[in-house]
Amino acid sequence: MQRTFSIIKPDAVRKGQTAAVLAMMEAAGFRIVAIKKLSISKPQAAGFYAVHAQRPFFDSLTTFMSSGPAFVLVLEKENAIADLRKLMGATNPANAEEGTIRKKFAGSIEENTVHGSDAEETAAFEIGYFFAGYELV
Repeated sequence: MQRTFSIIKPDAVRKGQTAAVLAMMEAAGFRIVAIKKLSISKPQAAGFYAVHAQRPFFDSLTTFMSSGPAFVLVLEKENAIADLRKLMGATNPANAEEGTIRKKFAGSIEENTVHGSDAEETAAFEIGYFFAGYELV
């Protein structure tokens, strides 16, 4: 079993798409290990996305991610990281395959509904950023 991290972003929460996104994840065989709703501050978003600090979209990304409530999740299944990336679809929803979360729900390359870890090391960092070990049941 492998664990990965995901965020249902503020755009999806605002549009009332959280339950539908979670249903797609569960239908794809993911087990929800931990979930919580929170508002991410701009400094928290900056720390989380520090790898992108020098990119031109960093300020708009951190502003967006701190614009409203989001759900952070730890998901588990065999090949969780790769399978979630496939289920999410391309970062740009215009390029996402039919049947993916982003094709179905995302409005733009930035407001693209969901985040998912891209590697085991990233998943470990991201899970630890939002969850204490005792929260992972």
